[in-house]
Amino acid sequence: MKTRKKISARLLAIMLIAALLLPLSWNTPVEATETKQIDVLFSHDTHSHLNSFSTIVDGEQKEVGGFARIKTLIDEKKQEDPDTLVLDGGDFSMGTLIQTVYDTEAAELRMLGYLGYDVTTLGNHEYDYRSEGLANMLEAAKNSGETVPALVVCNVDWDSMEQDGLSDGQKQIRSAFEAYGVKDYVVVQKGDVKVAVVGVFGKDALECAPTCELKFKNPVEAVKQTVEEIEKNEKVDMIACVSHGGTWEDENKSEDEILAKEVPDIDLIISGHTHSELKEAIQHGNTYIVSCGEYGRNLGSLSMTQKQDGRWELTSYELIPVSEKIKPDQATQEQIDALMDTVDKNYLADFGYTREEVLAENDVEFNSLEEMGTKHEELNLGDIMSDAYIYAVENSKYYDGDPVDVAVVPSGTVRDTYTKGDITVEDVFNSFSLGIGKDGVAGYPLISAYLTGKELKLVAEVDASVSDFMTTARLYCSGLNFAYNPHRMILNKVTDCYLTRADGERIEIQDDKLYHVVTDLYTGQMLGSVMKMSYGLLSLEPKDRNGNPIENLEDQAIMEDDRELKAWDAIARYMQSFADTDGDGIANVPEYYETTHGRKVVEDSRNIIDLVKQPNKFSAMIAGICLIFIVIIVLVVFLIRRMIRRIKVRKGKRNPK
Repeated sequence: MKTRKKISARLLAIMLIAALLLPLSWNTPVEATETKQIDVLFSHDTHSHLNSFSTIVDGEQKEVGGFARIKTLIDEKKQEDPDTLVLDGGDFSMGTLIQTVYDTEAAELRMLGYLGYDVTTLGNHEYDYRSEGLANMLEAAKNSGETVPALVVCNVDWDSMEQDGLSDGQKQIRSAFEAYGVKDYVVVQKGDVKVAVVGVFGKDALECAPTCELKFKNPVEAVKQTVEEIEKNEKVDMIACVSHGGTWEDENKSEDEILAKEVPDIDLIISGHTHSELKEAIQHGNTYIVSCGEYGRNLGSLSMTQKQDGRWELTSYELIPVSEKIKPDQATQEQIDALMDTVDKNYLADFGYTREEVLAENDVEFNSLEEMGTKHEELNLGDIMSDAYIYAVENSKYYDGDPVDVAVVPSGTVRDTYTKGDITVEDVFNSFSLGIGKDGVAGYPLISAYLTGKELKLVAEVDASVSDFMTTARLYCSGLNFAYNPHRMILNKVTDCYLTRADGERIEIQDDKLYHVVTDLYTGQMLGSVMKMSYGLLSLEPKDRNGNPIENLEDQAIMEDDRELKAWDAIARYMQSFADTDGDGIANVPEYYETTHGRKVVEDSRNIIDLVKQPNKFSAMIAGICLIFIVIIVLVVFLIRRMIRRIKVRKGKRNPK
């Protein structure tokens, strides 16, 4: 009995103590673990812009960008927070002279590593040098022995390619991917935060990569599957995505916004490809989408704090201008200079240039690159480039005497403008820096093809009707003049179209006649995408001089012996041809380009006569479709009213007064 009483007394004492302590635990919150926080710096679409450069920003000429300045900003941030995550959204190559040693030096990827980037992904322009070029670049980066960023892309469809049988190019890339260590995602530890970073290649990016041999899965489905895999196999605090999908004004077509909605477990999307400059992050649910613009003109900076439910809140966000105010890191600039020296020796020497050579002095204010996307009219930057094509072809010592009727430059091929002051070889190359030719030499060549007069009119209609939906298809022509009314029916906006010669004489276009057209290879290869935008209604088929369809546009490159005439070199030659008007031994850009010349006239009229005059077959088709639609609506309304009358009659018979 005594023992039981002692035990009971002890139990009672324990219960009393517990009773006294429990209110303390109820009223005093248990101290949670310290709130997790992460800082992120990001970029995308730097396009080989290792050096700072002069361009037009918001109407002002400024020197912007440069990896040496970005290095300074990254170092300053890492002094505040050593665990800062640094991400890149792809298209790190193709845009300046350094790309000419892309496949041998891998300068862009190595410099991203030197700056301290943790992860990047592939953009469409990483494929510009074809499968062999991309494979060689990855191997060169790996073999450099330097620290390079992790490379992630989750939607390469290797299974589909294996079923079809891998091509030699696909085998090359797969081998290079394995050697470099390309993965669907990587997990990065930053302080007490573990981040999974997944990469994805967008649908429009693939449309813009005509030389890419790889096949890709649906981006959303691939990311969704990868995120599920991450959540199943990895204990991470956060999921970020480096995407080369982009954002568009139309939310329903904005690939990274669609991704955010469809895969809500992503916390952060670094959105590349569309060169968007988002002053404020886009938010869908708990997912934030950020973009900082192209060419390293800004460095994106943000901070995120983890909430109680495990998701993350964006607590700060800014785009830091990479301006002249930022002191460049000297060691980084020395690395860049050493890489640039290989350009003069290994590339430009074959053309007879050096990168700092002055081609012409310029006092003309040319349109900015931004205006090519916002202004749908004739622009002097497009004029000088298209004029250069005709000049270079007709003044080549290999010219065969067949005059060029029309030269075409789409805005999507123009990579930068010309500012006032000296225009150097590097400036010209940077203004048209895309791709590689069949000859394996950097730079897209000019190609020669023939279109009928009817198709030339369709070229004008492509600009007038399609380019508002696809601004990269805005066309700037030499030899072809046209007028359009933006208020007219789609595919029937052009009201006048004719040819002009150098003396300005108007020449009417004959529908069945073949006309000699010069453009660059990339433009020719992208015709398919433009045609899709018109749902096949606008059909252009490049032909040879005998009117036979061209099977391979690469075979139409304009040759000088065994060398292709590159588009950028055509512009450089044209610059050198200008007169030396101030007597200092250097050519001067002529005053002709200070104004426009009626090559693309906008007739901004809503007058009913102006809207319906000169209908073409497309307007007739659209009008017919609309008429059928109206007839169907009228018929449906008639049938509904008839049914209602019958029902009323039946009710009246059942319930007579």
